[in-house]
Amino acid sequence: MIAPQNRLIYWTALVSLAAALLAAVEPTALGPLITTVAAFVLLAVCDALLATRKLRGVGAAFPEVVRMTKDREGELDVEIVCGGRAPGATLERLRLGIALPPEIESPWADMECALAPGTERSRVSWPCTPRRRGRYVIENVYIEADSPLGLWAVRRVAPARTELRVYPNLLGERSQLAALFLNRGTLGIHAQRQVGKGREFEKLREYMPGDSYEDIHWKATAKRCRPVTKVFQIERTQEVYVVIDASRLSAREVQAPGADAALGTTTQLERFITAAMVLGLVAERQGDLFGVLAFDDQVRSFVRARNGKAHYAACRDALYTLTPRRVNPDFAEVCAFVRLRMRRRALLIFLTNLDDPVLAESFTRDLEVLGRHHLVLVNMITAPEVAPLFSDPEVSTTDDLYRRPDGLYRCLGGHLQWQSLRELEQVLRRRGVRMTLVDNELMCPQLVSQYINVKQRQVL
Repeated sequence: MIAPQNRLIYWTALVSLAAALLAAVEPTALGPLITTVAAFVLLAVCDALLATRKLRGVGAAFPEVVRMTKDREGELDVEIVCGGRAPGATLERLRLGIALPPEIESPWADMECALAPGTERSRVSWPCTPRRRGRYVIENVYIEADSPLGLWAVRRVAPARTELRVYPNLLGERSQLAALFLNRGTLGIHAQRQVGKGREFEKLREYMPGDSYEDIHWKATAKRCRPVTKVFQIERTQEVYVVIDASRLSAREVQAPGADAALGTTTQLERFITAAMVLGLVAERQGDLFGVLAFDDQVRSFVRARNGKAHYAACRDALYTLTPRRVNPDFAEVCAFVRLRMRRRALLIFLTNLDDPVLAESFTRDLEVLGRHHLVLVNMITAPEVAPLFSDPEVSTTDDLYRRPDGLYRCLGGHLQWQSLRELEQVLRRRGVRMTLVDNELMCPQLVSQYINVKQRQVL
């Protein structure tokens, strides 16, 4: 495609106007003026023909996969390939354009780049900042070059495909847990008390006075004709799963952590995914096996518990495209899936919403069998108004309720909802399931605190 430049429009207007004025003033000079205009037209046509050779053999290439972090500035590398061009053709400057998705912001709509002389490949970095987690595909690069005289702009679309993966931003959450991620080596190591002696079998040894009768291995004793004792060790490697609810209730908006009310909000599912990835980093530091499970009306993704950087990347890839769906969660489906796939006792951390009475009843019924085999922790984000009636320090009497700007009915509604959640918590506790109402701002530290407490007390 060829488009006229401003220089061509300027010179065309100048030559035409000058020729018309001279022809009006001096009619005898009409022949030379027509020759001059024809020469200018011929020059423009020749420049257009030469311009078609400028982008011959010029293409573009992206990396196959580009990984970025939400709300953090990154760079998209574009490689300009100039191979297979005509002999003697020179190309020093180009103008590039990329059709970025609306979720990817860039300070430049297009970019002018200088190519290294004598090389077939040049690399250009395009700055951009993703504003939303997910997977995006870029398929074309738009290239423009000037003709030899600068009268025309030749353009072409270079096919170039890349997959842009935008992951959750964990920087703010990790800063709240900086002590867990500091690599101090052996400096400051001290003994840490563990509750219990552990129940993971280590070895057999000869009976020693003082050993408990419950630790005697009776089959080995009968075989060797002398007392043999079982030795146990504290469980160091445990399986930790984060079970994420991606149904309709997870699409509720909450205030983005660390942001003012005017800066924007995020969804509860976004907070669930961020907390899951932070908890995975902590579990790896503690030497445990970490896995994830996401569900709505069916199980959407499942990664079995393992450890290592490659496994953490697999968990991240399983969650970064997760979006809430407008369906009710099927707790019976996820509980049946867990019973079939997870034979070993594990720590299951549910991130869900149970303020709907129907869903809470279904969850209580379906989780009763699951709580006998696994250690289940349930966490849900509560709204700021869900609190006891007189928990606000500004409210001390009944008259203060009527003076509140948010209204009496909102206070009463928040109190009733808090009361129903407290009753649900007691019902789940009787079934061996622990439920916690977490704060949106402190969700990650509270989840890590629960996990560390389970780890230290050997509850699992």
